[in-house]
Amino acid sequence: MESLLKSIETMPVTEPAMWWGTLGTVRPFPSFRPGEDAQEIHTALEEKDVNTLVRILTNRTNAQRQAISQAYHTLTQKDLSKALKKLLSGALEELLLGLLMTPALFDAHRLRQAMQGMGTDEDTLLEVLCTRSAQQLRDISVIYKQEFGRYLENDLISETSKDFTKLLLAILKKEEENMQGIMEYQLIERDFKTLTEALSGKKADPTPWIRVLTTRDSDHLARVLSRWETVRGETVVKAVQSHFSGDLKLGLCVLVCTIQNTPLYLAQRLQTSMKKNSVLFGILVSRSEEDLLSVRVEYRRLTSTSLYSAILKEFKGDLQMALLALCRAEDL
Repeated sequence: MESLLKSIETMPVTEPAMWWGTLGTVRPFPSFRPGEDAQEIHTALEEKDVNTLVRILTNRTNAQRQAISQAYHTLTQKDLSKALKKLLSGALEELLLGLLMTPALFDAHRLRQAMQGMGTDEDTLLEVLCTRSAQQLRDISVIYKQEFGRYLENDLISETSKDFTKLLLAILKKEEENMQGIMEYQLIERDFKTLTEALSGKKADPTPWIRVLTTRDSDHLARVLSRWETVRGETVVKAVQSHFSGDLKLGLCVLVCTIQNTPLYLAQRLQTSMKKNSVLFGILVSRSEEDLLSVRVEYRRLTSTSLYSAILKEFKGDLQMALLALCRAEDL
């Protein structure tokens, strides 16, 4: 057994840079030993010690959790996710299984769930698609096909309609246009003019809005939207709400909000959907290594209550402990 554990300890643990940011609440666990964690989890599962499972899985990064899963399989010849399913149930099971997924797999599952059953959860589709980078979206599309045997693009087409579908597909592809040779200030003015003219007719034309907002980098778009609000004296969101309707209006509003301030958008989503586990779990898991500290700040500004206190009030027991561990600390 000792030699097996030693071999497990030498397994490489790679922290994928694209999922890691300085504003995350979950950081790499120091002196990390996946074999020791796997052994402790194995014992906890046999003794039905949920507290230990929560403590370990919420205090490791995703890359470290993947290493633990691999070490557990080497140690027991069993799949860790399946072992957790036998012991856990309900919301805590959902949360911990989500933590064991890779980020791309977790997002793929959220997107699939948003399109299953009666009706489509447009809010979740937009949250995931609008807050991920182009590379992350490519990874999600690949994993979606591997996991479900379906093409994400085709499912979006079948579950949505008209201009809203066009918007989602444009976000999913995020193909930046070649703007070489054009000065930044010239491109800002050109995009500002394009967006303005698209609203000047009897009926607003969504095509230029979709093209501009999905083919430019976020820094440039932030300048364009700032220029809009300075010149026109109204927020871009208000303009979108005045000229568009239905799911397209929702989609453009979310896209604009994420361009201007992603943490604020996520805080607003938490404010309106705190009691909806899928939303809270989705944001805490996916942003815990990205920018959850910023989301906490914006949530405090919005509600005058810390996210930590809100979780403390809303949940109990092991689930509360797990959520608080991901949130990490109180904001005074």
